[in-house]
Amino acid sequence: MEVSSFSEIEAEFMARVKRIVWCSVATVDTRGRPRTRILHPNWEGTTGWVCTGRNTIKARHLAANPYVSLSYWDQKQENVYVEATAEWEDDPREKRRVWDLFKANPFPYGYDPSLIPGWTAPDAPGFGILKLTPWRIELSGFSLEPGVAVPRSVWHAPRRHKA
Repeated sequence: MEVSSFSEIEAEFMARVKRIVWCSVATVDTRGRPRTRILHPNWEGTTGWVCTGRNTIKARHLAANPYVSLSYWDQKQENVYVEATAEWEDDPREKRRVWDLFKANPFPYGYDPSLIPGWTAPDAPGFGILKLTPWRIELSGFSLEPGVAVPRSVWHAPRRHKA
């Protein structure tokens, strides 16, 4: 079912991502091949944040192609799929704010980034913040019980029209 606004799925989206926490994220390498890894985003509405290294294979992939696909799954079969663009957030104030956001959220959804070796502060060398901006979010799943249908909801970001 298509939904017209994010507010129609926001509560369920947040409940799922906070419960599942970790997601598979696919990028595209410089030869056009997909590559996946596990990441731990924190979401503020339709904006996702990821604390991650700046000097990684993932960073090279995103420099060539900023599109990512996220997949959350758990044994309850309540899935979340997010299609988004990823960009580095380099503003020192915003990096501090997102660092503090991760620390303020309860574990396991939140964590202290300084637990990662080398990440002593938001301005530590190699520490980066990725901003995820989705154009599509899908909530779906399935039931193993015969005859039980699981609703599917899809949100699309409003299209920007050129003048």
